[in-house]
Amino acid sequence: MAGSQTKSTGAQKKTAPKARGAMKNAPAIADFNKEEELKAYREMLLIRRFEEKAGQLYGMGLIGGFCHLYIGQEAVVVGIEMAKKKGDQMITSYRDHGHMLACGMDPNGVMAELTGREGGLSKGKGGSMHMFSKEQEFYGGHGIVGAQVALGTGLAFKNRYTNNGNVSLTFFGDGAANQGQVYESFNMAKLWNLPVIYVIENNKYGMGTSIERASSTTDLSQRGASFGIPGVQVDGMDVRAVKAATDYAMEWCREGNGPYILEMITYRYRGHSMSDPAKYRSKDEVQKMRTEHDPIEQVRARLIANDWASEDDLKALDKEVRAIVAESAEFAQTSPEPDTSELYTDILI
Repeated sequence: MAGSQTKSTGAQKKTAPKARGAMKNAPAIADFNKEEELKAYREMLLIRRFEEKAGQLYGMGLIGGFCHLYIGQEAVVVGIEMAKKKGDQMITSYRDHGHMLACGMDPNGVMAELTGREGGLSKGKGGSMHMFSKEQEFYGGHGIVGAQVALGTGLAFKNRYTNNGNVSLTFFGDGAANQGQVYESFNMAKLWNLPVIYVIENNKYGMGTSIERASSTTDLSQRGASFGIPGVQVDGMDVRAVKAATDYAMEWCREGNGPYILEMITYRYRGHSMSDPAKYRSKDEVQKMRTEHDPIEQVRARLIANDWASEDDLKALDKEVRAIVAESAEFAQTSPEPDTSELYTDILI
């Protein structure tokens, strides 16, 4: 497969490096300096604390409908965001709060949207699963399983058509990997060599079904092989591994080689949604992941081991993040509900 990537098919470059598809030239992990470790720690901590607060507000009845938390998966979106350039787009599924925060969307606006308030980023009409920000190149938040994959491919088509040098980061889960529209998108993306990175967030369970019970092949990074799309599995619990893999895939796309698949092996600590008790897995399994692989604790340990931060420094940072989240919760609860006239705005007739 790697050899086929070096042949010119019009848009591909004849100088594409050998074995790029197998990612043999990429580092396993990025070499973070102090500033990068601190940035990753803060961004992941913000997502963790925000999601914990969202869970509390849901339990209090202040958030209605569905609410899918990102706790445990923070390294995926933070590592990818660290590899993005201005103009690159992001689109994802309904487990989307972490992606919004990572790309710079206002925590107040995100939390207010969760509570259906006027100050929300979609004016209180989108809720947990449907928020957007053109300013941050974030295109949702989509509730239909796999629907965003075709849309993300469309964003990549726009990039190719206008030759703007941008890459579409299209996220979906292991459950969505079996959807037919995913493969239609793969075919189109490779046919036209579109600059899109398909990020499969494999958290081991599609709703309540393990990947082993739902998929005949569980190496999802190879799902694009029949289309000539290279892919690789990545430790999605290590933000450095995510950053290194994304840097590599970004270069692949920007060189005109077409789409790339990154399967992020990750884990969600909570149920599929807030209504899911997650009885299909043991408490020991969850605790093992928390103890041995937690993405935030990995960075925390490195910061302390390298003398880049003290316990007091990290406590102060946690206090700062908690204050931001508390402010967002206060804003969400005090922001008014949308006026009934909003029912007739932002719609196509």
